[in-house]
Amino acid sequence: MVTAADPGEPRTSVWLVHRPTTPARRRTEAPSGLDRERITAATVRLLDAEGLARFSMRRLAAGLGVTAMSLYWYVDTKHDLLELALDRALGELSPGELSPGGQALGGQALGEPALSAGSGGGPAETGWPGGLKCLARAYRRVLADHPWVAPLSAAYPNIGPHARAFDAALQRLMDATGLVGATRTGAQLAVRQFLHGCGGAVRRTPEGDFCLALDVLIAGIEVKATA
Repeated sequence: MVTAADPGEPRTSVWLVHRPTTPARRRTEAPSGLDRERITAATVRLLDAEGLARFSMRRLAAGLGVTAMSLYWYVDTKHDLLELALDRALGELSPGELSPGGQALGGQALGEPALSAGSGGGPAETGWPGGLKCLARAYRRVLADHPWVAPLSAAYPNIGPHARAFDAALQRLMDATGLVGATRTGAQLAVRQFLHGCGGAVRRTPEGDFCLALDVLIAGIEVKATA
């Protein structure tokens, strides 16, 4: 799979590759105190602190107190590790923001009021509009907390378990609109483009402006849904 991270060089997503267990005869040679989870968490911290441009396996290894080669016991390439970090950041979306069972985010059923995430603290729209607002604002929070998530989302397939949970939540909300066919496809594309398009500007765009743009987007979907 060719990605923006490796221009012209095919690579397969880390989520599509089965990595075999370290051979038993070499298992004792693996560095102690390390595992993929700890390395991924350290990657997120380093990306937050120094940014994507300064990230390197050497810097990561130095922070963990190991050699750079030690990291390759657990990941095959730097790009694999960046994919893991991307999905870990999306894992910060809470279960309430990714409510299972076709419910609106924030723990309310699709036909009930969702808690407002706005500055006024009042009730939001009922049903899918309130759920979509909660989901969009939660995603914006992740982008603001981790500026490297937006460029990595564009560079990699982004098909880890937390990314799929986000996609499933959005899918349920779009189901609740009642839209079908090309109109449904267009509405979901508009939401995705809005979220990813705002990603690069999240720290430059005031939250009030983001919420206003989101209101306009939702109003347009409502018009199509009631036509």
